[in-house]
Amino acid sequence: MSQRVSLLFGVHAHQPVGNFSNVLMDAHIRCYRPFLQVLHRYPDFRFAVHFSGWLLDYLMQEFPEDMALLQEMVARKQVELFGAGDTEPVLAVIPNSDRIGQIEAFSKKLASRLGQRPQGAWLTERVWESTVIPALADCGIRYVIVDDYHFLCAGKTHAELNGYFTTEEDSRKLDLFPISESLRYKIPFAPADETIAYLESLADQWTPDTCAAAVYFDDIEKFGIWPETYQWVYEKGWLERFIQGVLASDKICTQHYSEYHASEKTRGIVYLPTVSYIEMNEWTLPAESANTYADLVQQAKSSGWYEQKKAYLRGGIWKNFFSRYPESNWMHKRMLGLSARFHQLQKTRRTRLMQQKLYESQANDAYWHGLFGGLYLPHLRRAIYNSLVELETLLDARLPRPDYFTEDTDLDGVAEAYLQNGILQAVIKLDSFASICELDAYRLHHNFGDTLRCQAEHYYQKIQPGQNHAASHSASGIASAHDRVSYKHEINAEDIIPDDHPRSLFVDRLDGMFISYHSKAAALENNHFQSANTEYPIHKQFVLDGNRLQVIYHFSAKMAHVFITEINLAMPSCDGVGARYRHHGEILGGLGQLLQLKDINEIALDDDTLGGNVVLATSSPVTLRAHPHFTVSQSESGFEKIMQAVTVQLEWPIITQELIITLEINAWNR
Repeated sequence: MSQRVSLLFGVHAHQPVGNFSNVLMDAHIRCYRPFLQVLHRYPDFRFAVHFSGWLLDYLMQEFPEDMALLQEMVARKQVELFGAGDTEPVLAVIPNSDRIGQIEAFSKKLASRLGQRPQGAWLTERVWESTVIPALADCGIRYVIVDDYHFLCAGKTHAELNGYFTTEEDSRKLDLFPISESLRYKIPFAPADETIAYLESLADQWTPDTCAAAVYFDDIEKFGIWPETYQWVYEKGWLERFIQGVLASDKICTQHYSEYHASEKTRGIVYLPTVSYIEMNEWTLPAESANTYADLVQQAKSSGWYEQKKAYLRGGIWKNFFSRYPESNWMHKRMLGLSARFHQLQKTRRTRLMQQKLYESQANDAYWHGLFGGLYLPHLRRAIYNSLVELETLLDARLPRPDYFTEDTDLDGVAEAYLQNGILQAVIKLDSFASICELDAYRLHHNFGDTLRCQAEHYYQKIQPGQNHAASHSASGIASAHDRVSYKHEINAEDIIPDDHPRSLFVDRLDGMFISYHSKAAALENNHFQSANTEYPIHKQFVLDGNRLQVIYHFSAKMAHVFITEINLAMPSCDGVGARYRHHGEILGGLGQLLQLKDINEIALDDDTLGGNVVLATSSPVTLRAHPHFTVSQSESGFEKIMQAVTVQLEWPIITQELIITLEINAWNR
């Protein structure tokens, strides 16, 4: 018997819930379609594929002819389908009942639409915690794939990682395949013949008792969407040369994971630590800690011992995103609360729409940020809140809540007050700012408090202010997105200054200084807050009246001081053409523009994407200053500025003892 290596080749295709239709279209044209077309021409090349559930639904509806290629490849046993949670959640951070529901929903979808129920599963972002084992096993999943790095962190060596291992939790067992980091960085970036030569060298690990496996499973978007990859993979023929070279080799055979799993024995028991892929170690850490970690990694590389001992130089875990980003943590805890309410209902009172909205709110992308991850993208966070707010509407109809209650939703030691009337909901953070951290319009399924503050990021040290140059090219092959430094927008020093206050609604200042409120009074005095400054006492009260939120300020007397309140409004169109300021029928400009008006007491913010508007009115004339709030982030396309909200500042010299600010939220044709 000749020595051969089994190539277990898999790709993962995913688009976030709520992504733009033009992005989905472009991804299909540059990646999904050509990839399927090329692979369809080589029926002997066996491979595995995972399309996330929301993306699969979209492709089956919009591109049935292309997806028929996938169906045919499944039918002729060229393709093995992999399961997961239906909306691509990180399984470790959702309740176990939802894990089972998500996995089972997707397995049934694959069986009904493509004719194959999966035996293996893709783990979102390869986030491993042993707590996910029971749900996977209970849903009939026999094996998952994780990085070889996970195994190295458990003390395994590279030489041992040429097959699969077994683990267990709560009397359920699961087998684990280690994805080769070397292959992840070679495919498709290194020349095809170089990659094939590397695969052939692995055949030497074959013994009479075992067959070595070369395990590859990574994002399909590397085959056409990442910078330069469409030309490299398709126009210059990398993918065809790779497939032809593999099929022509007498040392490589392609197999399904299921075939290898059935024919080979486990390499033994293993217990993996809580970990994700190696790059995530840095991304999950706060900036200062991430910089320290990056410095240690660089020192290790310079000293020549990094590759041998990198498993013992570890950063954070995926859940650190919740402690690092308050906005992510808030979304997550709101989701957990609504999941608990959903499961409190008798099964006969739950609806399919409720379950759909719950699962959509668990989609991973908007909860994290690194080189990838969508926390910085407003449209992805908006998709989460659209589902959360709609789910809350449905649950309130079956399981009503009080009009007012307090709880510490985000577990930060500071309670929040919920004020709702079935039309609007204002969530007031009971800290010194006494501002609104969430403002929901139930008819619009929208949270106007969904924004993101500026905070320090570890990659800011790479930014050279004023630069907008493109990435440099590598000498051979093409560069991975991880190795690029490029600019989509010009970034200035002031763009990366961290915020010194939350980007919420009604953050107040007196003569430029933040006003500190006694928040404990809220529970006793009907949302009535009093400033801590007894020399210039200010009282603040929140009132809901139908589709209007009123914020009432009482001043003890006329004062020779200037009062300013800042209102950060998440408007879906951001700086696009569908959003504008309007005053008495006159359009004043887009929401992405600067605006300053004196002696004004009403202005409307119209938004076509929202399908409604916000009318801001004041009981006395004020000076209004408005500007777009941007944050700077890094993606695979480079450093970019993203509009998060409209920041409206109302300035008022204290000349009367009361100022009432009203936000009237209107839905068009709903």
